[in-house]
Amino acid sequence: MRKRGSSKKQVIPKRRRSALPRKRKAQAKAKIVIDPLTGFPVLTLGPGAPVLTHKEVQEILSDFP
Repeated sequence: MRKRGSSKKQVIPKRRRSALPRKRKAQAKAKIVIDPLTGFPVLTLGPGAPVLTHKEVQEILSDFP
């Protein structure tokens, strides 16, 4: 609270902090690399990426025409 030239106290609101969105974590970029065992090109997302199993791929492709 601050006074402004009068005997009455005036309440001056403080500035509110702006609510900015938080920065998103950068997503890993996919790279095409050659698999050393098969020699075929494969996609990799780097360390920490979730592993997609053969069974999961079969389930995903079961609805594919």
